[in-house]
Amino acid sequence: MSRTAVVTAGTAGIGWETALGLAAAGFAVTVVGRNAERGARAVERINATEPAHPARFLATDLASLGAVRALAGRIAADGPLTVLVNNVGAMFPDRQDSVDGIEATFAVNHLSPYLLTELLLPALRAGAPSRIVNVTSGAIGVAKRRFDAVEPSGGYYGFHWYGRAKLAHLAYTLDLAERLRSTGTTVFAADPGGAATDMTNGTMSDPKIVSPGLRLLWPLVRRKFERSTAGPASVAARPSVVAATDPALDGRTGLLIGPRAHPVAPFRGSTDARTVADVLRLSKQLAPLVEGR
Repeated sequence: MSRTAVVTAGTAGIGWETALGLAAAGFAVTVVGRNAERGARAVERINATEPAHPARFLATDLASLGAVRALAGRIAADGPLTVLVNNVGAMFPDRQDSVDGIEATFAVNHLSPYLLTELLLPALRAGAPSRIVNVTSGAIGVAKRRFDAVEPSGGYYGFHWYGRAKLAHLAYTLDLAERLRSTGTTVFAADPGGAATDMTNGTMSDPKIVSPGLRLLWPLVRRKFERSTAGPASVAARPSVVAATDPALDGRTGLLIGPRAHPVAPFRGSTDARTVADVLRLSKQLAPLVEGR
């Protein structure tokens, strides 16, 4: 039986490099993305490297929880799953809602991969030893750490809200690792450290994404953003590929693989008991595993 892997938001940038790395490691890779044309091009480029198993593309709008449920059903129908890489991420300069009426930053960066992961747990258990890799971000460092509601108090600042959604997902990731301990499915977070991608090129130059205090220092902040997102996506994908494939991680779980592709301490706040409890409550409320409940 071939080893199988799913990479969300895998048509370009870090996600595509991750998919390429997994294909090179011998996995039959499924690339998930929204744009069919980009998806076909991404798979064509992977298959041009003559991997052991041809890659395929599944078109899905990961901002829609209904579409995520349909995707999970389609993947589960294929049988056991060896690796799931939740690479999806999005930052918005202006506040917007998802198709489900949920603030989009939280929906895309946390609820979507949370729901996909939970729905694919049976397939991952069937594929054990299996791994879940959730991509996180250093933007957690500027995040508000309260999750009694989907949206924090105060104004909308895309970079801070992105960090908050990534904090929610990291808290879920580390809790999931404990829940699945000794089941044969291990769980890792991967911090790419930043790269020049469509997301960073499209939003990191807009001062609206940071709070008014940081806007006063915008020339300095922008230079820091530019330095942190200047590297190649191939390097930024290494933490995800290592988390998914490195035999040295066999039997280990609940680790954050840092930008240099080795374990680092988790970001502050990600293991706080109140944060974890509030994130799980919001997740179950907004993205129930059974639709309509």
